[in-house]
Amino acid sequence: MSTQDETLALYEKTGALLRGHFLLTSGLHSDTYLQSALVLQHPEYAAALGAALAASFVGDRVQVVVAPAIGGILVAHEVARALGARALFTEREGGAMRLRRGFAIAPGERCLVVEDVVTTGGSTREVAQVVAEAGGQAVGVASLIDRSGGAAAFPVKRAALATVAVPTFRPEECPLCKTGSRAVKPGSRA
Repeated sequence: MSTQDETLALYEKTGALLRGHFLLTSGLHSDTYLQSALVLQHPEYAAALGAALAASFVGDRVQVVVAPAIGGILVAHEVARALGARALFTEREGGAMRLRRGFAIAPGERCLVVEDVVTTGGSTREVAQVVAEAGGQAVGVASLIDRSGGAAAFPVKRAALATVAVPTFRPEECPLCKTGSRAVKPGSRA
């Protein structure tokens, strides 16, 4: 799994590339949704995608791979497996991302923050903040899909298996809403 076309073809093949009217985690609306869980339910695809994403960070001495729950958990696990690192995930508690379940990052540990899909980069930045607060060193950010078209910027090395420019709309400006269509939320945060 090495090219953008191969990654997007896998999303198509597994029915993970959805068309309709969607409410994204960011609060924005879109006519396209990438439901990575439909790809990642297949262990062989999850392993291939994780290994492909990890390839960009082989020389970065990553010790811990950290992702936001729930969408990034399998991505973190497979990237960590490929890099020989630990895999952790953050969860929301009281509205803020936190390490829970006894997870810890030691001061100075080299961390890679991963996601399944980045739209605005908000969740990814929240996880990077958790890493920083724990004393870890974020050495990179990676996602299976960057749906920002490259607009989501980070102050560290960045990699994505596929970069797509999918239009998003603020709810008050959404052309789909103006036709009377209601947005559905297929993602992980209700």
